Amino acid sequence: MDTETHAEERDRSSRLPDSEHSSDAEGPEERSRFSWITGAARWLPGGRLTLGALFCLTALLLFSTFVAQPFEIPSGSMENGLRIGDRVLVNKLAYRFGASPRRGDVVVFDGAGNFGDGDFVKRVAAVAGDHVVCCGEEGRLEVNGRPVDESSFLHPGDAPSDVPFDVVVPPDRLFVLGDHRADSSDSRNRLGAPGGGMVPVGDVIGRADWVVWPTRHWTHLERPSAYARVPAADGTHG
Repeated sequence: MDTETHAEERDRSSRLPDSEHSSDAEGPEERSRFSWITGAARWLPGGRLTLGALFCLTALLLFSTFVAQPFEIPSGSMENGLRIGDRVLVNKLAYRFGASPRRGDVVVFDGAGNFGDGDFVKRVAAVAGDHVVCCGEEGRLEVNGRPVDESSFLHPGDAPSDVPFDVVVPPDRLFVLGDHRADSSDSRNRLGAPGGGMVPVGDVIGRADWVVWPTRHWTHLERPSAYARVPAADGTHG
């Protein structure tokens, strides 16, 4: 028993220097990984607090540039769904990686060259190749021969359009309308303007997915089911 005990003690003591040696070797390596942070903090006024603020600001900037961006509703053209002063969160990844805007989506786009300086928010009524008419025999907007029931989002008291139109949307373009037709300047009103009132798909910044402010208006912007029943331009179900 004594022999075994002494051997066990010798084994533990023999491993101790190795452990200490390992710890000493790893210490400088671990410190070197973060030495640039310490150096930057010493160089910046405010030290680590300023460095942390700059990191958060950079992360926010990257998020806003590539992922999602808040957008303030500037007019009543999308009432009652979107009110003046509402902030919507625009999903910038919605149409990347091969995806395209779909009928019913609420999109934010750069209006330069087509609608005017600044960014605009409208609902996609028709996409490339679609034949869009207003108003059809039922007094509704028609896309590819199918009447669209806009009652779930059209501003109460508004007609689908006071301006008649009958157009086919060119390639890589979108036909957009405001939900408050009586207070919206959109594709209907610009058919004779440069670009024919259609929005280039490449000018779309992203899809408005959420109303995030004020909190009492917080909601997810769903694609209306009415557009799901519209056939594609080639006659297939869209």
